Amino acid sequence: MPQSFYPPQDFSPPIVQEEEIRAIFKNSDKDKWVLMVVVGTKPDFYKQAPLIYWANKKGVPVICATTGQHFDDLLGYGIKEFNLKPLIDLRIKGDLLQKATDIFYKIGSLAKWFQKEFPERTIVPIPHGDTLTAAIVSAAWFLSIRSGVAQNEAGIRGMNPVSFHDINLFKERISDPSAFVREQWKGKWELNRAEPWPEQWDTFVSGAGANYLLAACEINRQNLLREGYPDESIRVVGNSVVDAIKLVPKPKESVFTDFPQLEEYDDWIRVDVHRRGNLTERRFKAIVQGVLSLVKKGVPITWCELTATRQALDFFNLRKKVLQANEKYPNFLFTPLWREYGQVIEFWKSGRCFAELTDSGSIQEELNEIQEVLCLTLRFNTDRPESISEAHSNVLVPPASAENIALLVEHIRNDKELISQMRTAPKIYGENVSAKIMDWFLEEMAKKTRPFTWAHERIYGPDKGTEKTVDFL
Repeated sequence: MPQSFYPPQDFSPPIVQEEEIRAIFKNSDKDKWVLMVVVGTKPDFYKQAPLIYWANKKGVPVICATTGQHFDDLLGYGIKEFNLKPLIDLRIKGDLLQKATDIFYKIGSLAKWFQKEFPERTIVPIPHGDTLTAAIVSAAWFLSIRSGVAQNEAGIRGMNPVSFHDINLFKERISDPSAFVREQWKGKWELNRAEPWPEQWDTFVSGAGANYLLAACEINRQNLLREGYPDESIRVVGNSVVDAIKLVPKPKESVFTDFPQLEEYDDWIRVDVHRRGNLTERRFKAIVQGVLSLVKKGVPITWCELTATRQALDFFNLRKKVLQANEKYPNFLFTPLWREYGQVIEFWKSGRCFAELTDSGSIQEELNEIQEVLCLTLRFNTDRPESISEAHSNVLVPPASAENIALLVEHIRNDKELISQMRTAPKIYGENVSAKIMDWFLEEMAKKTRPFTWAHERIYGPDKGTEKTVDFL
């Protein structure tokens, strides 16, 4: 058998703070669930931190678990920034397949350990959103002990404007940018779940193993209902990112100290690119050429180099071109990843950032809440369509050609009415979100519900009498 068929031998054992975990169970009400808030990637740190904060405020026992995949200080700094104090570190590494395999086995083993050591307690993991962590934690927990998780940010599904069918954006120039934007805001949308990849797969798998689906907005709830999830398992609570924006500590180092050049302009466009679909050759080259063409026209642009950006620049031999532009044009600042989330919030609120040109999912939510900064999303579809069609705080800038990217960005920069509409868009992602989540869980605890029910229980109600199903599985 080829060597590549064998599993890797470098999986590291997890670190479990067993003494601290046992103390949490011992010192908490036996009728209360123990929540296990799971974090994996950088956005998880700040979107999940408010759940831990409000669990403590509401007296709900909580454990933080991390995959440990962001093991360096730069990518993993959010754990320190939000003082998460994980008691479980899975120490995950490798490519997607290795990470998935590693998480699956370790979470499954952890679930069985919890069940054996604390058989009378209900433990509910809370993974977040559409990450690999969300998918595999949910699946492993569900299959190992037949118990559901609570998926934070459930029901996000990719959609695109139907109007995109009317123009081949790779071959044709957008003739009327105003109409192009207007059709996004006012026209029809359709499901397009091809992207982001693999995040759309991740959120489906996570939802399949969830008994509690925490939806950010009504469109997410409707997605879940259409797919057959029971209404009682879904609650529209808002998005915990709005809590994170309020809870984020002041950065230890100002972003303007790290990057003094940012003080030289008050209309920066901040660029960040990391989606796998945008790392394909045609798209990535269009993004690089589109950004540099804007730079040459004098548009102030700061580009934050994420890990995926670095890899794509090297693979397509574009790093030299970007670095030369960084040296030549004072209105172009190419930076490494900003370490602190607080620095990003600081910059957005500083009055020096005009827009974010991004393919991020969470930034579409964050800028709806912050409002001062316009969100221009480098995608052909989005799993946050409500930020466009409902709120009008966001515009898709499809990464098809450098010309169309630059054309749309320039049009938006010069359209004062459009800018005003985007900056006064309604905030749609709620408030006190994490407190609402904890209140729902407390309601469920009071009703003594379980995070899994058989079909007959869904029809007739949970077994509460003496004739219970004997379960030896």
